[in-house]
Amino acid sequence: MSLTAPPTVVIVPGLRDHVPDHWQTILADKIANARTVPPLTDDRLSCDAQVAALEGVLSDISGPVVLAAHSAGVMTTVHWARRHRRPVEGALLAAPPDFDTPLPEGYPTQDALHANGWTPVPRTPLPFPSIVAASTNDPLADFARVAGLARVWGSRLVDLGPVGHLNPAAGYGEWPRAEELIRELVRASSDMTA
Repeated sequence: MSLTAPPTVVIVPGLRDHVPDHWQTILADKIANARTVPPLTDDRLSCDAQVAALEGVLSDISGPVVLAAHSAGVMTTVHWARRHRRPVEGALLAAPPDFDTPLPEGYPTQDALHANGWTPVPRTPLPFPSIVAASTNDPLADFARVAGLARVWGSRLVDLGPVGHLNPAAGYGEWPRAEELIRELVRASSDMTA
């Protein structure tokens, strides 16, 4: 029997994800022990500022943590993991964008991403278990390229099928699969420490 507290689920939104009908917002409202990285008002496009915001939330948590990241929040998470060594039970990395290829109009350019520290994208194994949940028709990333990221990060790849960018514009709202994948990470972590 384990006497450890359940992990705190830290929600790591992308650059546009602080909206009420996003699955991460709904998830944060459903889970009693959830914390969300707050939106930045300054330096919003800065990778360093986003990583610092994640570290700020994590530094206030004393127990186990599971990360639930979406879009640019995935990139924040992998950059954070390269710079910090706080123990993490696992990470759900949903719909990572491909910052190494041009994004659609209306998104940051390659030059802006590079100038703000997002590229090059870290390509080393993550120091914690992770699941990359990828869409086959994400406008921000080709599935094969995301599969390649999952491979170099040491993540289990989950093919979600054609779910767009897994956001309200693609019809997500509530995404119950997130809870299932988070439970899987928690179980795997419990099995490793048992």
